[in-house]
Amino acid sequence: MADSDKRTVLITGAAGGLGGELVKSFLQAGWRVAAGQHSKTVQSGNDQLKVVPLDVTNAEQIKQAVDGLLADWGRIDVLINNAGITADGAVAGLSIEDWQRVLDVNLKGAFLVSRAVLFPMMLQQRDGHIINVSSFAAKNGHAGQANYVAAKAGLVGLTQSLAKEAGKRNVRVNAIFPGLLETPMTAHLTPEQIKTIGGSNVLGRSTTLDEVASFILNLAEMRHVSGQVFQLDSRVSAWT
Repeated sequence: MADSDKRTVLITGAAGGLGGELVKSFLQAGWRVAAGQHSKTVQSGNDQLKVVPLDVTNAEQIKQAVDGLLADWGRIDVLINNAGITADGAVAGLSIEDWQRVLDVNLKGAFLVSRAVLFPMMLQQRDGHIINVSSFAAKNGHAGQANYVAAKAGLVGLTQSLAKEAGKRNVRVNAIFPGLLETPMTAHLTPEQIKTIGGSNVLGRSTTLDEVASFILNLAEMRHVSGQVFQLDSRVSAWT
């Protein structure tokens, strides 16, 4: 495959647990990978990997990152909106700042980066795939996580709306519920909480980073699926 034909993926939140696994999986599959990290400096990279500073709440920094990738590599084939944070607390005590910060990173950030790669680049090249990392909490709700749940539910709505808007230009947009993963974001959970969540899976266990990354890699290469939400563990819930 010629360099000009190499597929390129931009991964936000690439410094996190799932983000790091995604970077590794796509590199091993021969993709060019832009690893977006909440950093002020550009780290060293090579012809296959670029680590770029990417605050997903900063529209100007997003534009600079996307413009730089297009100048260097010519295209972005896949965007994975993986950046996310939590700031848990019951609504009665949840600060406005924590509410807004979680919405800004998890939902507004996905909107800003998606818009930057869609218009005009993906729409002009009539090809592309956006994959949003949502959460089972989006449809099930979690006490003490109203901000996170609202953001992840909004991400599902964003996925479906963008799929309808961009489908006529062959741009696919899908979302996943990755399940409980062992990452820095879940490090605060007690063993009892992890056991409870695992027990809610019909297989009695949650999923793994490598399995989720493998699914996303396969999804990224699918060309006839859009507007869908894929749950990657074994929790079963009502259809409605």
